[in-house]
Amino acid sequence: MTAPEAIAPAVITLGCRLNTFESELMRQHAVAAGLRNAVIVNTCAVTAEAVKQASQTIRRVRREQPGARIIVTGCAAQIEPARFADMAEVDHVVGNAAKGRAATFQALAKTDGSARRVEVGDIMGVRTAPGHKVDGFGTPARAFVEVQNGCDHRCTFCIIPYGRGPSRSVPAAAVVAQIRRLLERGAQEVVLTGVDITAWGKDLGDELSLGALVRQVLRHVPELPRLRLSSIDQAETDPDLMVALAEEPRLMPHLHLSLQSGSDLILKRMKRRHSRAQAVAFCLEARRLRPDIAISADLIAGFPTESEPHVADTLAVVDDCGLAFLHVFPFSLREGTPAARMPQVPHGEIKARAARLREKGQHVLEQWLSRHAGAMIDVALEHPSRRETTARTPQFGLATVRGIAEGRGAGEVVAARVYGHDGRRLLAEAVA
Repeated sequence: MTAPEAIAPAVITLGCRLNTFESELMRQHAVAAGLRNAVIVNTCAVTAEAVKQASQTIRRVRREQPGARIIVTGCAAQIEPARFADMAEVDHVVGNAAKGRAATFQALAKTDGSARRVEVGDIMGVRTAPGHKVDGFGTPARAFVEVQNGCDHRCTFCIIPYGRGPSRSVPAAAVVAQIRRLLERGAQEVVLTGVDITAWGKDLGDELSLGALVRQVLRHVPELPRLRLSSIDQAETDPDLMVALAEEPRLMPHLHLSLQSGSDLILKRMKRRHSRAQAVAFCLEARRLRPDIAISADLIAGFPTESEPHVADTLAVVDDCGLAFLHVFPFSLREGTPAARMPQVPHGEIKARAARLREKGQHVLEQWLSRHAGAMIDVALEHPSRRETTARTPQFGLATVRGIAEGRGAGEVVAARVYGHDGRRLLAEAVA
C-alpha cells in the first residue's frame, strides 16, 4: 500500500526567501486542488550555477520518484522555459505569474491530460501583485509576508527582473489583513519580504512608501510584537522609514543592505544607485537614530574588472559602515546580463577574494558578539528546550540560551544574560 506521504504534493524550493513563501502558497493550492503524486520544483535563476542545480534536482527527483509528475516553476523556468521543457524528466513547466494562481493547480490536478505542458506567459506584462493568503509560513516564531514582487532596476549582474517582471506592490490593507491572519495562527514576529521592498508603493500612487507601510502595519496591528524587514536598498529608503526606525520599538533594530561593493567604480559598473559615501552616511544615520541597531550586507567578490584596490575598498567599507554580519557571494557569470560581457576575474581569484571577505565577516561578527558580554538581552525563542534553546536577538543575531523554563513556546520573548559566545552566536542564561 502506498504511504500517504508518497502521494501528497511535495515542493522543493531553491533560491530566495520569496521563493520559499511562494512554495508554501503553491503547496496550499495543490492540496486544495487535490493534486496527487506530484513534485513541484521551484527554481532559482540568480546564477548559472543555480540553474544547473535546478536541472540536477529535477534529475534526482525522477530517479528517486519515477512515477511522480514533475512540475517545474520559478525564475529559471520563467526565463528559460524551453530548457526545462526539453528535459525528458519534466511533465509541466509553469511560469512565475501562473504559479500563484489556484486555477493553475486545479488544471494540473485533472487526470484527463488536458493541462498544458508549458504555461509561461510574458512576465513583463504583469502589473499587479495579489495579496496572497498563506495560513502559515516560516517557523512557529516567525512568519513572512510578501509585500512586493518584481524589480524595475537593471543591475548589470542580475537576471532576476526578467524572471519576476516589473515592481508591483501588495496594497497596505491586504498586508495588514494577512498579518492579522498569521497572528491568529500563532505568529509572534512578521518579516516583510519581496524582491525590492524599498520600491513598495511606487506603483500604487499617492506618494506611498515602505516607511508608510511599516507605520500603517504597526498602527493597525497593535498586537504584533515584532516587525522585521528583509533586504533593503539604501538608495530607496524614505524619511518615513527612518522615522519608524527611530520611534517604533516594535520595528526590530536590524537592517540588511544590498551593498555589493565598497568601490565607487565597481558600483557604477554594477549599475548600483548609491556611492560608497552614501552607503557609509546611511549607516551612520541609521546608527544615530537607533544606537542598538545591527547592520548586515550582501557583498559580491570578484565582480568583472575588480582589481586589488577595489577589494581593499570593499574590505574597508565593512568597518566604515560598522557592519556586523556579511553575506558574501562569489561572482557567478550569468549569461544574458551585461556583466557577462565584461572582462572576467579568474575563478581562483574570485574564490580567494570571497575567502578574504568571509574572514573579515567572521572578524566583525566576533566583535559584535564580544560587545554583548554580560549584557541583558531579550531573545525570541525558536526551538524551546530545557537544555539549550536557539533564539534570536532583536538585531537578528543568533543566541544559544540555557535554562528555559518548561512550557515556553516558540516565539516567546524571554530575558537572558550573556555569558560569552562561540564565534557564531551568543551564549546566554535565561533569567527567571
